[in-house]
Formats: sequence, C-alpha cells, structure tokens
Amino acid sequence: MMYIDQEFLDNLTEKACENQRLRINYNLHESLEAPVQRLFNAMEPGTVLPIHRHVDTAETYLVVRGALKVLVYAADGTLTEERELNPDKGNYGAHVPAGQWHTVEILEKGTVIFEVKQGPYRPLSEEDILSL
Repeated sequence: MMYIDQEFLDNLTEKACENQRLRINYNLHESLEAPVQRLFNAMEPGTVLPIHRHVDTAETYLVVRGALKVLVYAADGTLTEERELNPDKGNYGAHVPAGQWHTVEILEKGTVIFEVKQGPYRPLSEEDILSL
C-alpha cells in the first residue's frame, strides 16, 4: 500500500530540486513496457521541457499541488493556446490528444503533477520535438 501525503510530495520535490534537470518522476507502473504509464512528476521553475508530441497516445495530467502553464502549438510553431493550471484557482488538469504539440512552464516551486498515458514508454524521437 502506498499513500500520497505531504511527506511523499515533499520528498519528491526535494529530489527534483537536487536533480540537474529540476524535475523527477515517481513511477507507479512496474516497468517501462507497462500498457499504462502512471507517474507523479515533480517539477521546479526553470526545468526545460521541449515542445513535443506523443503520436500514438494521449496524455492526461492533474496538478496535485503548485501551478504550471500549458502551452499548445500548431505544427508550424505558432502558439495557439495557453492556460494556467492551478488547483487553487479551480483549474486542475489537462488532457492532451495524441499528436498535439505542447509543453509546460512551471510557475511555482513544489509543483507536482500526476500523469497517465498509454505505454509502453518510448523516448521522444527527433521528429516529435518541435524546434523553434
């Protein structure tokens, strides 16, 4: 049994702060080949996530604490939408359809999200990263 409490979130945030990338994930799935990828992702302001897409799977995330901005792009690199996710403001999460170009910008220290997407895990390929 695992409980998701303040201590768990604080420990995860501490590890994210110590990580050079300013983020760290905690997987609930047993392997990278699992058909469903479920994970907590602790991210700090300044972490860099490229504009990317997941061609074969949608991605859903819920903000457990903190705040981030979701940025949505067209294939030509045009920013088409942005929205702050912050549970204190009634904005809890996002569902990103398969193939949608997107990234996030972390707005608050201690931000943790819960992500779900179809597996198996595959690293992003060059064609799935949008360079501006």
